[in-house]
Amino acid sequence: MARQFFVGGNYKMNGDIQTIKSLVENLNKAQLDQNTEVVIAPSALYLLLAREHLRKGIEVAAQNVFDKPNGAFTGEISAQQLKDSGITWAILGHSERRQILQENDDFVASKTKTAIDNGLSVILCCGESLEQREAGETVNVVTKQLKAVADKVKDWSKIVVAYEPIWAIGTGKVATTEQAQEVHAALREWLKKEVSAEAAEKTRILYGGSVSEKNCKELAKQADIDGFLVGGASLKPAFVDIINANQA
Repeated sequence: MARQFFVGGNYKMNGDIQTIKSLVENLNKAQLDQNTEVVIAPSALYLLLAREHLRKGIEVAAQNVFDKPNGAFTGEISAQQLKDSGITWAILGHSERRQILQENDDFVASKTKTAIDNGLSVILCCGESLEQREAGETVNVVTKQLKAVADKVKDWSKIVVAYEPIWAIGTGKVATTEQAQEVHAALREWLKKEVSAEAAEKTRILYGGSVSEKNCKELAKQADIDGFLVGGASLKPAFVDIINANQA
């Protein structure tokens, strides 16, 4: 079964009203591969702005969601609030939140379950540090991050996995196509053993980590790379080229 190619753009804490409008306008006008699913994730302040101006067929993701339905949680956003606003996706488990904000595997898993239970789809991030890679721990680290989710979530139909080696995020360093494919294949094998054969077959696994218009086509050719989660390059016109990386 062919998995639909998927490209997400994570704007992180970048942009202002004019920038977001310009990025959205560029996507609205662009000739995008109709066979590629596209989701963009602006800062929380601009989620509604993006949703209101973006054409149909491109979805909007929050960069975070809390694991409670409502209450005294200053600064947080609930899954219900996102859904009410027409936001259909959330990025969870990004290494920046794991490292800077100390989110552990169990908290990421709890947020993932809450998001899915409330009708959102999730881009679930996993990745290893340079030290972990050099110690040969890559597969152990990333599968441990996914196992926490598998312990709470049995239906993976609303999850897209994003493998993002921490050492390659925003550094200009990119895992070689062989390195990326090797980890993606290991993740798919893990899904087959620990979740189900169906999840392994259908779950899309994205690569993230200094993806650009220069390396995207080669990465897209790999058997187990089903798309990209793009950071800095999603703020540039070249994001369109990355979206179209899987075109023949």
